[in-house]
Amino acid sequence: MRAPELYDYAVVRVVPRVEREEFINAGVILSCQKSGFLRAAIALDEARLLALDAHADMPTLRRHLGAIAAICAGAPEGGPIARLPLRARFHWLTARRSGVIQTSAVHTGLCTDPDAALAHVMDRMVRPLPAPASPA
Repeated sequence: MRAPELYDYAVVRVVPRVEREEFINAGVILSCQKSGFLRAAIALDEARLLALDAHADMPTLRRHLGAIAAICAGAPEGGPIARLPLRARFHWLTARRSGVIQTSAVHTGLCTDPDAALAHVMDRMVRPLPAPASPA
C-alpha cells in the first residue's frame, strides 16, 4: 500500500453577480505535488446558476471553466499558463480574484489516490447532496 501523500485543493466558484457575493460551487482543482498530479473536475449546475442570475452568459462560463481543466492538463488550448510548471499552474489558478469565476481558499488533505480524492471532494463540495434517509 502506498503511503498517504499531501494534496491541496480549491473549490471553483461561479459568482454571476460579483457585487451580490452569491455563488455556486462548480468544480474542484486538486494538486498532489509528490505524484505530479494536477487536475480539475467541473460540474456546473446551470439551473442553479440561472436561479441566481437568469442572464448569466453560459457559453462564456463554459469556455472559461473548460480553460481551467485545460490549464491543469497542460493542454495547448490552456494557452501560455498551461506551459508553466505544475505548482505554478495551481497557484495561478487559485490566486484571489474578484471575477465571475473564483476559487475558495486552498485546503489540504492526505490521500493514496489523487483521482479518488478529487472525486471525494467533488461529492462533498460540488455535487448535490444525497437526500436524507427516511426514519425507519
